[in-house]
Amino acid sequence: MNASRAVLRIGVAIVATCMTSGVFAFNEAPSLASLVKDGKLPPVDRRLPDKPENIKPFERIGSYGGTFHSALRANGDVNGITRLIGSQGLTRWSPDFSSVVPNVAESWEQSSDAHEFTFKLRRGMKWSDGVPFNADDVIFAINDIVANKQFFASTPPQYVVADKVVVAEKIDDYTVKLKFAGAYHTFIEQLATPMGQHPTLYPKHYCQQFHPKYNPKVDELAKAAKVADWAALMRLKCGDTEAPTRWSNLDKPTLDPWILTTAYGGSAMQVRMKRNPYFWQVDSAGNQLPYIDELRLPIISEPETILLSAMNGQIDFQVRHIQNIQNKPVLAENAAKGKYKVIGLNDVNASAMAIFFNQSTKNARLRPLFREHDFRAALSLATNRKEINDIVFLGQSIPWQIGPARANRFYNEKLATQYTGFELKKANEMLDKLGLTKRDSNGYRLNPDGSRISMGAIVSISMPYQIQVLELLRNQWAKAGIELVIQSSERSLFYDRANNNDYDISVDGLAGGYDPTQNPRAFLAIHPQESRQSLLWVRWYESHGKQGEEPPASMKKRLDLYDKWKDAKTDAEADALFRQILAISADELEVLGTVTPTQAIGIRSNRLGNFYDKMPWGWTYPTPGPGLTQQWYLTN
Repeated sequence: MNASRAVLRIGVAIVATCMTSGVFAFNEAPSLASLVKDGKLPPVDRRLPDKPENIKPFERIGSYGGTFHSALRANGDVNGITRLIGSQGLTRWSPDFSSVVPNVAESWEQSSDAHEFTFKLRRGMKWSDGVPFNADDVIFAINDIVANKQFFASTPPQYVVADKVVVAEKIDDYTVKLKFAGAYHTFIEQLATPMGQHPTLYPKHYCQQFHPKYNPKVDELAKAAKVADWAALMRLKCGDTEAPTRWSNLDKPTLDPWILTTAYGGSAMQVRMKRNPYFWQVDSAGNQLPYIDELRLPIISEPETILLSAMNGQIDFQVRHIQNIQNKPVLAENAAKGKYKVIGLNDVNASAMAIFFNQSTKNARLRPLFREHDFRAALSLATNRKEINDIVFLGQSIPWQIGPARANRFYNEKLATQYTGFELKKANEMLDKLGLTKRDSNGYRLNPDGSRISMGAIVSISMPYQIQVLELLRNQWAKAGIELVIQSSERSLFYDRANNNDYDISVDGLAGGYDPTQNPRAFLAIHPQESRQSLLWVRWYESHGKQGEEPPASMKKRLDLYDKWKDAKTDAEADALFRQILAISADELEVLGTVTPTQAIGIRSNRLGNFYDKMPWGWTYPTPGPGLTQQWYLTN
């Protein structure tokens, strides 16, 4: 599928271009030049690829030096690092999210039937320890890691077509072919997302020591590390796309612009990173990127403290954890004092906060209710979205369910707007018709056994606006006789509860406004962490029925359509299949939306240059990585 068709263009024309380098006298940071002079590092032209990617700066050629500051939250904020620097897949999104461009791969060719993808790698490119990156690394990552059932009991679905895992074939040292059992028109786009970085995540020369195929004594290493087996050891030492251990091993080589000097996790108070002397991009004057010397990412427990740090001018860039529209006035008020600019990034999401009813909840009383369409519809009608918009989102949103935006080619009116009116009388009538007529002395409806109908909603304290919405919902749904209990927790515990199926309801911002095909987690039980209408359905799908819980016929039909969508022969056929998925989702109403997202609010320091302020805010993008943070620079 053509990438420019798959995602609505957001922002203005691309202002950074990727060009084949000409004849340069390459330059480098003074700190690296000193190491070269002392014989501790090869000259810059021997550290770069034969044809390094040439990045035209957004504003001007930057200057070397400085320490950049941004903030993370606790030990469950691994994606905060990934967003900032970890966009080093074979492909990446253009800064304006309109197309996919070459990245680690210099170019690619797609077969006419979209079964095979041939990638030309950058000759002479190196890992951060100076060892060459080549086809063997991609072969290892795909055939020995992704396709290995001991490492991934269920292969990540982005590498599976027609129930068969992708196969990597080496053509030569710098050419690799990835072959699927069927057509896969969106594969190039998948590689540009954070979940598509596996091919470039595992340096073979380092990670093979933790693999039984290459090290017969790997069990001894696992025992010494006090982990169960080689797969656990591999995750500990080499990580995974969203694993905290990706950023906890100082010894693991990387292709990123900066490399770890202080590990993430444990009792660390901050993550520190220094420039990668072997990074593979240059600017249009031949200066090796990145410009910035060091990143310091303090780990701050409370979002309010991150906001205060931003207001005090202690942070150079921050959107994550302070993006709530309610923070805009106080950030604007302190901008001059804090020496920053307030930014607003267009959100690619469909809903500011979606409500996932866990149809596989351990609560046996709630399970049949959650699986009843009219129960969910009644609660949607009992939701006063205007009140939510006015109080939490400063009147900047409109009522919305979970459908793609009106401007997106997949817009489905029913999926976007059904049951969004506030009709409390009708909601109560619908609940009565379900037989939920008995109430206790406080007006709450009762189960057949006489117990109160009470639902727990898990939410991360890192998302205070979601807690505010839940507080409003608690009062609104009480008028329909349904009790909502808010279960707020640290982000890590929030994910633990979700992954262990220990929740009734989960809430989160929902992707799909402008990128529905990239993250259809509310329409399809495919995401192992975030399809929280039932993660057990996801496990059933990923394991081909061997694990988890068999989903109902409607979801099975959609999963079948999804498999066919990935194998579609043409764009038109793919689009038709995806529209069927959305139509069935509209009929089911499994996940409720609240209102459309507002702009994501953040700050950028006045001293931060080459900042692309038209980038969108989203995970599939993932902000700010495709905005090319390696060409940010700091002024005095």
